[in-house]
Amino acid sequence: MLSVLIWLPILAAAIIAILPVSFPNHRIRLTALIFSGTVLAWNFFILLKFDISNPGMQFKEYLPWNETLGLNYQIGVDGLSILMLVLNSLLTWISIYSSSKETERPRLFYSMILLVSGGVAGAFLAENLLLFFLFYELELIPFYLLISIWGGAKRGYAGIKFLIYTAVSGALILATFLGMVWLSGSTNFAFDAFSTENLSTTKQILLLAGIVLGFGIKIPLVPFHTWLPDAYVEASAPIAILLGGVLAKLGTYGLLRFGLGMFPDAWSIIAPTLAIWGAISAIYGAVVAIAQKDIKRMVAYSSVGHMGYILLGAAASTPLALVGAVAQMFSHGIILAILFHLVGVVEAKVGTRELDKLNGLMSPIRGLPLISALLVLSGMASAGIPGLTGFIAEFIVFQGSFSAFPIPTILCVVASGLTAVYFVILLNRTCFGRLDNFAYYPKVLWSEKIPALILAAFIIFLGVQPTWLVRWSESTTTTMVAAIPSLEKTVISEVALK
Repeated sequence: MLSVLIWLPILAAAIIAILPVSFPNHRIRLTALIFSGTVLAWNFFILLKFDISNPGMQFKEYLPWNETLGLNYQIGVDGLSILMLVLNSLLTWISIYSSSKETERPRLFYSMILLVSGGVAGAFLAENLLLFFLFYELELIPFYLLISIWGGAKRGYAGIKFLIYTAVSGALILATFLGMVWLSGSTNFAFDAFSTENLSTTKQILLLAGIVLGFGIKIPLVPFHTWLPDAYVEASAPIAILLGGVLAKLGTYGLLRFGLGMFPDAWSIIAPTLAIWGAISAIYGAVVAIAQKDIKRMVAYSSVGHMGYILLGAAASTPLALVGAVAQMFSHGIILAILFHLVGVVEAKVGTRELDKLNGLMSPIRGLPLISALLVLSGMASAGIPGLTGFIAEFIVFQGSFSAFPIPTILCVVASGLTAVYFVILLNRTCFGRLDNFAYYPKVLWSEKIPALILAAFIIFLGVQPTWLVRWSESTTTTMVAAIPSLEKTVISEVALK
C-alpha cells in the first residue's frame, strides 16, 4: 500500500523521461499531472484508513535486501509522517499544475519533480537508517538540476551552493547513523534495533549533535541558512514551492524522528540550547525579512523565522508543543507554497518583484484584484491571524512551550509580531497605494488562480477546524514525549551535580 507513494512517482519519472520526441509538450505536463494526482488520491485514501489512536507504525511493509549490511526495505507510517506525506503529494501536484505550459525540456523537468516526490516519500516512510539516507539523498541531484537549469540569472551559483550545503548535511547524517549503529553494537540499521541505553551520556550528546547539525542545514537554521535565500529566489516558483514546502520539512522531520525520538535523554539535556537557537532563528528571519526589497526574498527569509517555531516546540517536548510543531510543519508548507505561487504570478504579469516598483495591484485597473486578495489572505495566515491555520499552529507551539522555556517562547511571539510588520509592508506597497500609472497588466487565467484557491481553502478550513490538523499526530507525539525525562528533573539534577 505505502510503496505506491514511493515507486509510482519514480516509475512516472522514468516513463516521462523516455517519451518519444514527437510527444506534444502539453501532453507531457498532462501525463505528469495524472500520475501526481493519482499519488495524491492514494495518499488521501491512506489518510482515511489511518488509525489515529495507534501511536506506532501502520501499514508496515518489509522486504529483505542486504542482511550483511543490515539494510532492508522497511517502511511504515505513523502520526509523525502521515501529514508530511500528504503535504509532499499535494505540493508536488500544485508544483506541476502551476508550471508553465511552455517549460523548456519538459521531459527532464517533470521527471525530476516526480523523482523528488518519490524520494521524499521514501524518506518519510523509511524504518531503516540506511534506507532513509538513500531516499534522503535521492532528491539532491534532481533539485540541483531544477535550480540550475530552470532558475533565474544566478541559478548556477545558487545550484552549486545548494549542492554543497546539502551534500555536507548528508555526510553528517550518514556519519552519525554509522556511529549510532557501531557504538551501540548493533548489526542492523532498523529503527527498532537501535537503543541508546548502553551509550554514555557523552556519546549520546555527540551523536545527537551530528543529527542536529545535519538536519539543521536542511531546515535551515541560522547560521546554516545562507543557501536558502539564493536557492529560493533563483528557483522558479514551482520549484521554490517544493524547496520551502517539502524539502525543509525533511530537516524538521529528521530532528523529531532521529533526534528527539532516538536520543530522549540527551535531547532533554540540550533542549534549552535548542530553544534559544529556535528563538534566535525566529527573530533573525523576521528582522532580515523586514529589510528586503525583493518580495520573493522576503518570503524566503520568513521561512527561516517560522522554522524557529518548530525547533522551539520540539525543544520544549511537551505533548502540546510537539503536536503544535507537527501542525506548524504542515501549515508552514501550504502557506509558503501559496506565497511563492502568488509571487510567481505577480512577477509573470508585472515583470518585477521589487517593492519600490509595485503598487496598486488590488485595483481593477491593474487586473490583479483576486491575486492581491489571496496575497492578503496568505500574509494574514503567515502572520498568525486567528481563524487561519497559521494561527492555530503557532498558538499551540507557544502555549505548549511557555511552561518549559518562557523567555525563548516570548521571543518567538515577538518574532510572530514582526512577521505581521513585514507582511504589512509587503501588502501595503504591492496591493495598495497610489497608482503611478494606469497600466493594465495581462489577465490572470483561471488555471493560474486554481493552485492558490486550493491552498487558500486548506488554510481557511484547517484554521476553522484545527482538529483536522492535530488529530493525526496526537497519539504518536504523546508516546514520544513519555520517553523524554522532564526538563524540570534534568535541570535539578544538573544543578545538584554542580
